[in-house]
Amino acid sequence: MASAKDRILDNFEDILIKEGERAATMDAVAAAAGVSKGGLLYHFPSKEAMVEGLCNRLAELSAEDAERISSAPEGAARYYVRTSNYVDSPLDRAIVALARLVQQGHPAAANTFAQIQELWLETLELALGSRPVAQAVKLIGDGLYFSATFFSPDAQQNQMADGEMEALLQQVDALVGRG
Repeated sequence: MASAKDRILDNFEDILIKEGERAATMDAVAAAAGVSKGGLLYHFPSKEAMVEGLCNRLAELSAEDAERISSAPEGAARYYVRTSNYVDSPLDRAIVALARLVQQGHPAAANTFAQIQELWLETLELALGSRPVAQAVKLIGDGLYFSATFFSPDAQQNQMADGEMEALLQQVDALVGRG
């Protein structure tokens, strides 16, 4: 069972995703998490503390993803592009929730986003040996993710068919010199 702190962050994330930043009040988060306001304040004394908690969560999940990128048997470029789909994973949820905060001008959220973007780019650059190639691969993956996450009412419906993905991955192979 998730700790009260994790439940609070999960519900903060959920409200941000479904209803936006304005709806994510301390009272709404406490009610959704099934904790008293005092219980919420024990773990997160302010809304900014919840934002910081979400930033830390995204940073940790992104670091784990960077490890998977660099150790992927199929290669970093293929892995990055192939996994650039919204699947409602903890990483996906943290990204979308934090994006809502970035839209509202939260500096900590914007800073975290900048850090994870650089982490992924550096990971790809190290694996591929070229920053411009890493940037191209990252932009392909980011475009897929952006499209699947923000332009489809049903993100699952917006996934590429296996044949389409394989054709794209062959182009990625050519770009990185594997094809």
